[in-house]
Parts: sequence; structure tokens; C-alpha cells
Amino acid sequence: MSDRLAEALLRYTNTHPGESPLMTPIDGVAILRSDHPKPPTPMVSKPALCIVAQGAKWATFGGSKLVYRAGQALLVGVEAPSIGRVVEASPDEPCLVLAIELDLAVMRGVADELDELPARKDETGAGIFVTDFDGPLADCALRLVRLIDTPQAISVLRPLILREICYWLLTGAQGGAVAALTLKNGPSQRIIGAINWLRSRFRQTIRIEELAELAQMSPSALHRQFKALTALTPLQYQKQLRLLEARRLMISHAASVESASFEVGYESASQFSREYARMFGKSPKRDATAMQRTLQTTRSNAARKSASGAH
Repeated sequence: MSDRLAEALLRYTNTHPGESPLMTPIDGVAILRSDHPKPPTPMVSKPALCIVAQGAKWATFGGSKLVYRAGQALLVGVEAPSIGRVVEASPDEPCLVLAIELDLAVMRGVADELDELPARKDETGAGIFVTDFDGPLADCALRLVRLIDTPQAISVLRPLILREICYWLLTGAQGGAVAALTLKNGPSQRIIGAINWLRSRFRQTIRIEELAELAQMSPSALHRQFKALTALTPLQYQKQLRLLEARRLMISHAASVESASFEVGYESASQFSREYARMFGKSPKRDATAMQRTLQTTRSNAARKSASGAH
């Protein structure tokens, strides 16, 4: 099934050249193609199912490194800072990934219709993990991609296929971890509420006691369960959000190091520079300059490829 999915993704990317990720006509569905291994890319990952049809990638969340290759998928159930890298790709066999946004409300609706939810192995369970992608799940992915060829069917069939994907995730080998993300009053939902609060206020100084009160947990329980779900402590989560946003401001808006650091909540530009270098391996200025050059090169290559394809 991975071969057929890879063929479908390859055909689409060959006929729709552009900068990866390529957004498809199906809302919430994108295709990532890499013809060469890529350096690590920091980002904030949103709830999604990332299916590798060909090649291999790894992603790190906190101190956890997850490798996933053809026939496997990375399931991200919570928004979390991450670093991803394509490790197996070539022009003859590009890395091909189908990324499907996950709507936890839809997942919860499917879970409510099950007679019994799979048991959780621990108090919360990881919100990010790798799972095998075969059988009914692989069939759903292929049918979803094939909808691109029949646009008139997308609005009718897309919701049905996404619900089916939720069903197979909930009843599969990692069903307990998936189910934990859907329980309305469970610890995972309380942590997700704390994550949402933290994401909207990451520039502010946070008090763990205030965050724990919001989650209706003790500070120690919040710390333990937050890390179990995201692989980061609340303060590590906030720090990475700040650094990623500062990086975006410097690369996309040409903000200076000082203005970017203050914009995201740092009071000391020197502290910001130290923590930035630890996370990204370069000083803020060097990293932003290098990334701007890389983006310009990538866009120029994509424009040439698109122009040649038009002829």
C-alpha cells in the first residue's frame, strides 16, 4: 500500500511543482516532498498524522527523538515545539509524506460512539508517537489522495474518510494513547487546556502555580503530566516557543536580534543569544542570515522548476 501511496504523491508533486509543503485541494491535507536529505528544521507541530510513503524522517520533541519511515506515521496529538529532519531522500526516490491535520473534536465525536474506549497504559500517555501505517489506515490515506482527481466529491467524502481514520487510530495498537487525548475531563484535556493558555501568553512571565490552578492539578502533577504529553516541561515549552517566534521574526520580517528578543519576552538580549545558540547551533544573526539565503535559493529553484514545467 505504501508503494501505491508513494506513486500517487509522486504523480501529484510532479504535476504541481512548488515549495514544500504543497497544500492540496483537500482542506487540511498537504504533501511534503524532499529530493535530498535536509538539515534540521525547527517548528511548532500541530495535531496531525504525518504518513511516510517513501524515504525517512526523524523528529525531536524535547529529549525524545522519533524516527519514522515508509509504512509508518508520526501522530502529533498536541501542539508542541519540535525539530524535524529528512534523512532518506534522493532525486530518484524522494522522501514523500502525506500530512493530515487532526481535529480532536472529530476524534472525540468518534470516540463517543465507541462502546468502549481502549485502556490507557498510564496516567496520561504520550501525546506524540510513531505508529505503523498499514491495512485500513493505509487504504484511507490512498482514498483521500485519490479524491484530488474528483474535486466534486471532496466536500462529501472528505469528512467520512477523516472519521474513518479516527476510528482506526482509536481501535489500533496505539488506541489507548489516542483515546487519552479525547477524554473531556481527563488529565490530557486539562494539560491541553494549559498548553493553549501558555501558547497565547508565551511572551509573559508564567507562574507554575497559576498554570496548575488553571489545569486543576497540583504543580508537581502538572509538571509530570505536561512532560509526559509533550516531552517538555512548561518552562522548556515556553522557552522554545519564544525562540521559534523570534527566529520567525528575524527571518521573515528582518527584525534585529534585540527587537526580536524583546518582542518575545526576553529582558536580556545576551541571555536570548545564549539560549538561541544552544537551541539552533548558531548565533541569532548568523542563523537568520543563513536561513534567508537558503529560502531565497529554494524559492528561485522552485520558480525555475515551475517555469520549465509550464513549457
